[in-house]
Amino acid sequence: MLAALLAASIGAFTVRIRFLAALLRAGAPVSRTGDAGARARNEGTIVLGQRKLLQRPGPGLLHAFIFWGFLVLGPTILIAMIGAVDRHDTLPWLGSQGWYALLVDIFAALVLVGVLGAVWIRKVRRPERFRGSHLGEADLILALIAIIATSLLLWHATRIALGLNEYPASWMPISNALSGLFSRGQATRVLERVFVWVHIATILGFLAYLPRSKHLHIATAAFNVWYGRTRSRGRLEPLRFDDPDVPEEEIRFGAGTAADLTWKQMLDTFTCTECGRCQDACPAFATGKVLSPKLVIMGLRDQVLADGGAIVRARTAGGSAAGGRAGGGSAAGGTATGGSAGGSGAIEGAAAPEPAALVPAAVPEESVWDCVTCGACVQACPVSIEHVDHIVDLRRHLVMVESSFPSEAEPMLRDIERASNPWGKAQSERADWAAELGVRVLEPGDDPPEYLYWVGCAASFDERARTAAESTAKLLRRAGIDFAILGPREACTGDPARRMGNEYVFQALAEQNVETLNEAGVTKIIASCPHCFNSLSAEYPDFGGNYEVVHHSQLLARLVAEGRLAPRRSSETLTVTYHDSCYLARHNDVIAEPRALVSSVGEAVEMQRSGRGTFCCGAGGAHMWMEERGSQINDNRVAEAIATGADTLAVACPFCTVMLDDGVQGAGSSMRVADVATLLAESLDLPAPPAG
Repeated sequence: MLAALLAASIGAFTVRIRFLAALLRAGAPVSRTGDAGARARNEGTIVLGQRKLLQRPGPGLLHAFIFWGFLVLGPTILIAMIGAVDRHDTLPWLGSQGWYALLVDIFAALVLVGVLGAVWIRKVRRPERFRGSHLGEADLILALIAIIATSLLLWHATRIALGLNEYPASWMPISNALSGLFSRGQATRVLERVFVWVHIATILGFLAYLPRSKHLHIATAAFNVWYGRTRSRGRLEPLRFDDPDVPEEEIRFGAGTAADLTWKQMLDTFTCTECGRCQDACPAFATGKVLSPKLVIMGLRDQVLADGGAIVRARTAGGSAAGGRAGGGSAAGGTATGGSAGGSGAIEGAAAPEPAALVPAAVPEESVWDCVTCGACVQACPVSIEHVDHIVDLRRHLVMVESSFPSEAEPMLRDIERASNPWGKAQSERADWAAELGVRVLEPGDDPPEYLYWVGCAASFDERARTAAESTAKLLRRAGIDFAILGPREACTGDPARRMGNEYVFQALAEQNVETLNEAGVTKIIASCPHCFNSLSAEYPDFGGNYEVVHHSQLLARLVAEGRLAPRRSSETLTVTYHDSCYLARHNDVIAEPRALVSSVGEAVEMQRSGRGTFCCGAGGAHMWMEERGSQINDNRVAEAIATGADTLAVACPFCTVMLDDGVQGAGSSMRVADVATLLAESLDLPAPPAG
């Protein structure tokens, strides 16, 4: 009977896993090798240590009880199988160890505590994050886990009652207490057989069901964490339009169908636990938008599994199953035109059905454009799913293949291509702000400075953001830093175009800027805009641009610490609450330095959501140039800032300056929004920027 159950269970498990493995092999290639040390640390902390789940201590600990419990209880599966065949036999050595019996007793009880806690959260508290999840399936899984733990305790209790325990009963206090419910008679002998076979049958049934359920993450989570991103969290995987090793028909233009997804993206979808932590953290979802990162991944998973057979058959036949890779299309003005997303996917001359487009079949188009690419979902995900990459790949296909995107973003994309900045201003005006400050503009052939100050488009052309650039320049001069700017030769880094989905335009600008910087001999860069900072430090190395890049808050904090800048507090205490930019704190771990500057000029007051847990200002993902429908993200954040009672809202990002200043004005508050560089310059009594 045991052999038959094992064969059926392992057979069902293996068939499904082989299919899923074949699907992963059919996914588009993406490199996730190297950094073995970082990957091993992630396995230890995220998988074994449950670090990301414990970001929510209550629910996280309940899940950890279940997870750690099954790690400890693993050998009991073999012990139970041996006991089912011969009730007088057990696993050599371990089966008779009292210390292990104690661990089994404790962790079986903790598993039940975890299950009961999970049921209470789901059925009594019923948090919003579970909306859209497969709750019935989750209930079934919890029931199976409860049966496994309960049957194990009762089996041990009946064995103790019958005197079959190979270890002192005192080592199993819970099972020993339960043994008092049973006599030494025939009924207990029958129950002992019932409990052990219920235990084994439930485990083997769970094994067969596992790869067909949302709990597939039990088998895939460790792999997904291992292959998670180890470089900057703000980096997007580049599309390779000119790779000689990739046939033209295999070039990806984002994700149009399930066949266009990379193997890591497919693995992401298999690993989703439907816990909703990403949804809870999402600023778009929090402000009533259609987007739910959880539902995006679930929708993609359903489509991958629906099209999986065709994808695997197409790969086996040596064809392309579909999508942007097969569809092609030429690039005109930075946008792919002509070809459609549909590939033939023909197998042995038979016409394959047209694959479903991911948008809207799997993901509503509106939700694709709701995303601000803040990365809160990725930060919250306990199994290292990369939601932002999925959404940007969907945007890439819509923009470059379908030419479909929000109309209000069209002027921004056009201006970046035409004028090299999203404001559409003449490049000759880029250095106007610096004319009266005596800032050196680096000309071709000039000796490179120690630092190249990358001003960015916002600080060059937006009046409110410009103040931070002027303050930064004055502070650098006061500290004796040798720096210069590129002026008209500085073009947009391409961040808005890339996050919008226009990878062509981004790569053209990246290659142009890298060529300019390398020809100028630049090795160190200061960036005031976190989006520029992220592109220059995390993404430009993919295009030959390798520089030492610091955010202006990092350099200024170091200059203050070294005594090269000596801020003075005013007699009246200034209370300041600092807003963490997503692209600075969450994507690039710049958290302490801006706070050091705030503390040097006033009394710091923290908002409820800060550091890597910050709440977006609403400008990311090219939303600086898109209309936001419904409740405004920046209004939500400003309300949180006002609630601190602080006089000043400090920022370290020009986009945040504009968005939060708009929010403050809309709220009718007297709170001031100012860059940390401006606050520092004022504390040093540096001259105010010239009028106009």
